[in-house]
Amino acid sequence: MALLSNAAAAVGSQRSCARTQLYGLGNLSDLERKLIGEVLGEGEVAGVVALPDGSFAQIRESVLAGIWRVRIGSEPAHEYLEVGAIPQIVRRAATDLTSAGLAIGAAPDGAMNVQPVLAEIRERARVWRFGMRTHVINLTLLPMSVVDLTFLQQSVGNGPVQLIFRGYGSCRVHATGIRNVWSVQFFSSTDNIILDTLEVGGVPIVALAADEDFQDSAERMQEIIKAYFT
Repeated sequence: MALLSNAAAAVGSQRSCARTQLYGLGNLSDLERKLIGEVLGEGEVAGVVALPDGSFAQIRESVLAGIWRVRIGSEPAHEYLEVGAIPQIVRRAATDLTSAGLAIGAAPDGAMNVQPVLAEIRERARVWRFGMRTHVINLTLLPMSVVDLTFLQQSVGNGPVQLIFRGYGSCRVHATGIRNVWSVQFFSSTDNIILDTLEVGGVPIVALAADEDFQDSAERMQEIIKAYFT
């Protein structure tokens, strides 16, 4: 109850641009961790983050936006709650485990428009700095062949972060192998892609809890605590 009350107070004062706040679960019993899971539930956002030592972090947003459950590896001692727009481990991995530059090779036979797109990505990624506006390249609207899209994927590569948003349809956000370049894809309820974009910037806004989410989550958390513990 003390941990949940502290998290409720934290999320009420949290802002999307502020540093996240962590609450370790390693000192809790199995029963207490199970209760935490029941209270917070599972929201629509889940993901995997690759770490430098070869291990993985599992992240899951609770039903309360801005409150995340993070586990590094499989040990309960390495599990914690995090209050913020996105767990810091996502930002760190996307910065530390990606390349600062994009090498553009010769386009294969059958390519149409991939080279200028790659040049745009390279230049935008080179100059982007925190606080700058995100640059979006809508691949759905561009005349790109299968050869173009395949070569584009091979060129930017795969990065250390994969996030999936479930709802009516889904959204998949992947860090590419190039720093500050993200793949953001929206799918229909039948799993057909309806929007395919690359974003050059920080963690895509679709993945972030907003300021208005924090206050709503704080109020709902207080209601849940009263229901469980009074």
